Amino acid sequence: MREARAVSGDKKPSVEGALFAVVVLTAMNLLNYIDRWVPSAVKDLFKADLHLTDTQTSLPLSAFIVVYMVASPIFGSLADKAPRKVLIAAGVAVWSLATAAAAFADSFVTLLVARAAVGIGEAAYATIAPAILADYFPPEKRNRIFTIFYIATPVGSAIGFVLGGVLGEHWGWRAAFLAVGLPGLLVALLALVMRDPPRGQFDAESAPPPPWSLALRQLARNSQYLYTVLGYVAVTFATGGIADWFATYLSRHRGFELAQAAGAIGQAAVIGGIVGTALGGVLADRLKGRVRQPYLFVSAVAMLPAAGLAVIALYVVTEPFAIMACITAAQVFLWMYNAPVNALIVNAVDAGMRARAFGLSILAIHLLGDVLSPPLIGAISDATDGNLPLALALVPVFILLGGVIWAVGWRRVD
Repeated sequence: MREARAVSGDKKPSVEGALFAVVVLTAMNLLNYIDRWVPSAVKDLFKADLHLTDTQTSLPLSAFIVVYMVASPIFGSLADKAPRKVLIAAGVAVWSLATAAAAFADSFVTLLVARAAVGIGEAAYATIAPAILADYFPPEKRNRIFTIFYIATPVGSAIGFVLGGVLGEHWGWRAAFLAVGLPGLLVALLALVMRDPPRGQFDAESAPPPPWSLALRQLARNSQYLYTVLGYVAVTFATGGIADWFATYLSRHRGFELAQAAGAIGQAAVIGGIVGTALGGVLADRLKGRVRQPYLFVSAVAMLPAAGLAVIALYVVTEPFAIMACITAAQVFLWMYNAPVNALIVNAVDAGMRARAFGLSILAIHLLGDVLSPPLIGAISDATDGNLPLALALVPVFILLGGVIWAVGWRRVD
């Protein structure tokens, strides 16, 4: 698999509508993560209301991710044939309605089905949006654009925790689902007026998308893609576990109120996520020409302090201020991989393969990452008489593992 290459100077790509597309797609990314993490902020509330176990409270998140990861390669294929903005608009509408529908759940099964349906909608957006942005900007600008786009990930996660905690404490968990679900319908309408740029306009001419059997063989031989995604899997395992369980940990073991815990995590995610995503993107670009594979280098090095600070926040400090200072600092380092890793995936493949490459990476990071970690942590907690701190030891271990994989890739990828 050859890397995408810039087009020659005689080609005149069109960037009309690029700014509008960045705004609309970044807004989708923001809403995506708000919707995704509200359940984690209110899990003790619907646990009591629906009479669930710890393991069951994490299964709706896993059900969402299972559907999300299975549907992502499907939408990656559909994007080769259908209008991409129509697919995205339909996806955003589906996930928004499904999020709101969770407010009417009256049992574990109905909550599970509603959250699973969110995955269908999010799969359409997550596989196609990066490919559209790549078609608006040349390779040398993509890391900067993805830095803007992916800043919405920690900010949306933070808003989800804060809004979920506040709404849940004052008006109940059902109000939280309803309030964050419906605004997505407006963004779906905006997607329909967004311009769909010519595919691969900034890249060397590439072959039509191959069949999945050939695409898988090509990606399996692409060392940059493999190391990037394998490290991404490990870090996603860790972030899925801490995102789903840290508010509960603070409430049960550190004496935080629900809204206080959700608000503290939200603040840490906003500060750490914005600073980390921006710092990682800028630093990786600044190191071009000075360090080989700077995107992998920055991602690998940042995981060591992230893992160490997570250990301190979980097991060493007990005062609220110290806990939040450590987890905020950990978030800064943890989010430094965000823009570089996604830019690596885009630049590792030809234009015709991008939606499929993202679809497959989504399948991998969730199938082997945050599908497993929340219920596994819940199961360990249940099996050890509620020893959630022990179960959360998986988090720093997998952060460190992700860094090791990226470090090996940094040494081996040409």
